[in-house]
Amino acid sequence: MRIDGRRTTEIRSLSFETGVQMHAAGSCIVSAGDTRVLCAVSYEDSVPRFLRGTGAGWVTAEYNMLPASTNTRTNRERALSSGRTHEIQRLIGRSLRAALDLDRLGERTFTVDCDVLQADGGTRTAAITGSWVALRLALARVGMAEPPVNGAVAAVSVGIVDGEVLVDLCYEEDSAAEVDFNVVALDSGGLIEVQGTAEGAVFSRDQLNEMVNAAEQALETIFAAQEEALADAQK
Repeated sequence: MRIDGRRTTEIRSLSFETGVQMHAAGSCIVSAGDTRVLCAVSYEDSVPRFLRGTGAGWVTAEYNMLPASTNTRTNRERALSSGRTHEIQRLIGRSLRAALDLDRLGERTFTVDCDVLQADGGTRTAAITGSWVALRLALARVGMAEPPVNGAVAAVSVGIVDGEVLVDLCYEEDSAAEVDFNVVALDSGGLIEVQGTAEGAVFSRDQLNEMVNAAEQALETIFAAQEEALADAQK
């Protein structure tokens, strides 16, 4: 049994509170255990200069940790983003764009703002998972009842702690992990991104396969939760 009593392949309790911001085109607070992220989508009928006249759309993202989201205050990033923040928001944007056929989106830009309200590990994976729910709600709100979707996108962390593969690590597990991975995928099949590194000892190809398999199994549960949240929000 793990720190919080879960099985090795069991994700934390996952929920989506939708429609939390009146002025956003789509919004939700995603809660994964004690990690909570506000995901809100803004929309405009224009695209970056490099896409003008192409008929293609664009999706981008911003990510921030709010000051009291961790046990020690996180300073606000008032000017240039830190390297970590920049890397995470690029990951979120890439993941969402992979889930859409941008050529059929029309010359529209959707910006997803991800603000971490409370952090207990897996903030980037929760941000991706919640952003997809918020983006789907935004697409419906702007009149795209059948948007050009390649599949739902979600992400989950997986790692090796004390020689054992665990999914959806909380902060205490993540800080003790010998290997730490993040896996992003589509429910229609296929991996979007696999980020991982050994924090000490190396890992084997068999362990890599075991981690990816565990992540894919966990993602099936996450995709089902996303679908249920969207169905409830659109009733």
